Amino acid sequence: MKKERKMGKKITVVGAGFVGATTARRIIEKNLADVVLIDIIEGLPQGRALDLMESAPIEGYSSQIIGTNDYKDTKNSDIVVITAGIARKPGMSRDDLLQTNAKIIKDVVTKIVAESPNAILVLVTNPLDVISYLAYKISGFESRRVIGMAGVLDSARYRFFIAEALGVTPSQVNAFVLGGHGDSMVPLPRYSTVNGIPITQLLDEKKIDEINKRTQNGGAEIVSLLKTGSAYYAPSASVVEMVKSILLDENKFLPCCVYLNGEYGLNDIYCGVPVRLSKNGVEEIIKIDLTKKELASLKKSSDAVKENIKKLEI
Repeated sequence: MKKERKMGKKITVVGAGFVGATTARRIIEKNLADVVLIDIIEGLPQGRALDLMESAPIEGYSSQIIGTNDYKDTKNSDIVVITAGIARKPGMSRDDLLQTNAKIIKDVVTKIVAESPNAILVLVTNPLDVISYLAYKISGFESRRVIGMAGVLDSARYRFFIAEALGVTPSQVNAFVLGGHGDSMVPLPRYSTVNGIPITQLLDEKKIDEINKRTQNGGAEIVSLLKTGSAYYAPSASVVEMVKSILLDENKFLPCCVYLNGEYGLNDIYCGVPVRLSKNGVEEIIKIDLTKKELASLKKSSDAVKENIKKLEI
């Protein structure tokens, strides 16, 4: 007779593609929670979940994962990570995905809310800022419980490019990127350091500009190399960094796409800024001092997001 296992924390990952499946894998390998992997394609989430469970005896994790096509199996999830949607192809911008992915997200969020009304939503689907705003409106949740994953990823790319330029270990670099998850994102060299030393003292302005531009085009660079897909290792790692801070109530300061209503002079919009993530979701929006130029860049980035929000007629 099969013994029922008592469930601990429960995370649903919507979308069993590369980002979703890799996110699920990282969560269970770290023993953070049990996972429900859901997708509309029959057999795909079930097969990936079974494959991951068959790895457990070797890898040594005790968290469990099930694959399903039925949203009833997601009931009472603590966190729901939404990766569903079409991925970019070479030559496409994130904004090109807008109408198709908005339709998918409306359906997903409606079904998730019905089963897990107390969950925290972590959005990964592009165009990220607009999709996060849409999920906030559709869900009816408090804004602190609807969070977009972008800043952690963009900052990780920025940190790696800085480390690569200086020949240092990436973990020695602290940096973050503000603004929308697109070409208008705002890297902040003034707040980027290597073991406490600002990169403005380590790299010349030309090199910093090159790194900034490469960061802004980080996703497109990978799409152009892969030809038939988009990034998933770094995005999934970024999701799990956020999930871990929420689940373990770590109160980490992380750059995330969140709802702004007056902060940084921005209103009724989702945009990337530093926040403190706790068991409640967004515990606090961190206000840092920005120069006039940096504030102007942040506003320009948010204006691009607002233009796309208008297209959805929410």
